[in-house]
Amino acid sequence: QVQLVESGGGLVQAGGSLRLSCAASGRTFSMYAMAWFRQAPGREREFVAAINWSGSTTDSVDSVKGRFTISRDNAKNTVYLQMNSLKPEDTAIYFCASDRLPWSSLHLTTDAYDYWGQGTQVTLSS
Repeated sequence: QVQLVESGGGLVQAGGSLRLSCAASGRTFSMYAMAWFRQAPGREREFVAAINWSGSTTDSVDSVKGRFTISRDNAKNTVYLQMNSLKPEDTAIYFCASDRLPWSSLHLTTDAYDYWGQGTQVTLSS
């Protein structure tokens, strides 16, 4: 049984930082690309950032480039999202997800991912 457990969310002032973590179990973590998505109230789930199985390649949505960094530690079966210079529009529930296929290239859409965490709330105060 694959499990993804996010942590690190919270309430932060605009301009502040948070680091989200996602601990994975149940399959060989190092074989799969991982991603972070987010969903704000009344909006669809959107792609934030992805990282390939080795950590050598990443991608992110334009709105977070230069502010958010995705990384992974395969020895700890954990993927991270370092979020700096946070803005009110970053308020959302953040989900980590594991790609359906091993050794795959990066995917930016939700249908490419088969396992999801429960989400962690990030709230910005202005």
